[in-house]
Amino acid sequence: MNTELKKWMVIFCMAAAPAAMAQPAPACPDRNVQYWQAFPPGGESDLSARHQQVVLKKKCPVVDTIIQYKAGAGGGLMWGQMNSLPGDGLNVVGINLPHIVFQPIEGEVQYKTADIVPVFWFHYTPDVLVVPEKSPIRNFADFIAAAKKDPGKLNLGGSGLNSANHAAHERLNAAFGIKSTYVPYKGTGDMSIAVIGSQVDGAVTYTPFAISNKGRVRPLAVAMEKRHPLMPDVPTFRELGVDWVDGAYRGIGVPKSTPPEARKRLSDLWAALNSEPEMKELAARNGFELIHVGTDQMEAFMKERIALYTEGARRLGLGKK
Repeated sequence: MNTELKKWMVIFCMAAAPAAMAQPAPACPDRNVQYWQAFPPGGESDLSARHQQVVLKKKCPVVDTIIQYKAGAGGGLMWGQMNSLPGDGLNVVGINLPHIVFQPIEGEVQYKTADIVPVFWFHYTPDVLVVPEKSPIRNFADFIAAAKKDPGKLNLGGSGLNSANHAAHERLNAAFGIKSTYVPYKGTGDMSIAVIGSQVDGAVTYTPFAISNKGRVRPLAVAMEKRHPLMPDVPTFRELGVDWVDGAYRGIGVPKSTPPEARKRLSDLWAALNSEPEMKELAARNGFELIHVGTDQMEAFMKERIALYTEGARRLGLGKK
């Protein structure tokens, strides 16, 4: 899993720059873009959409990006309805991996993975374990000791059922031989209130949450190959003895009725946004790892991810009643 993840990040990050230089600037949309979010305001998906909204406005001054929210079922509500939107190339939907693979396997959503049409994956956010700043748990060793002292007592928040956070929680329990309880929220925005207010004991979340809430939460471990430059004192799971480098991908999808040429235009436009210096700076400041996976690479990328997450779902017991 780690080798494949590294392979895709290296290929698309390195290949994006020359590809972008060789292509003419993508055309701006002729009307406003409706950007649908599957999670409530305040989380990583919303933050990334706000970044893109700002950069798109500078590239295409006459076009507004109108961000709309339809949260529920860990993103499944919006994804189950996205094919009812007009396929006009002006309606785009924020999508996430591994959510769109895990949720249909569990079988409690109104869509299948094949119903989702991704056109661009723009960034990746590593998993991180955090506790409230006021928590008596000061480090990862404290966390393990507390979890083993009272199995099942520690409550860890996360964004949605059968999501990357949910999978990471189950992985944490299995990898370290502990038992904690997963508490799902509609999104990171909702979860943050509970974590910061110590309504839960901690969370399995993503690096942007830990970075944006510095001084309010304490990160204990991060699922990266090396320590995060904005969290240099936080060990990686590899340092703690577990080969864990993982997280969530975010991208945009469109209704199935969207013509291939419109899909390609959106893919090229989002690639151009990702290549802007301002986007790179915003990503680095907030803990997002930019990647470039467009329509030309999509089939191979999705085939590899679906196979990987399907096996992961079996290992984690998702879908078993």
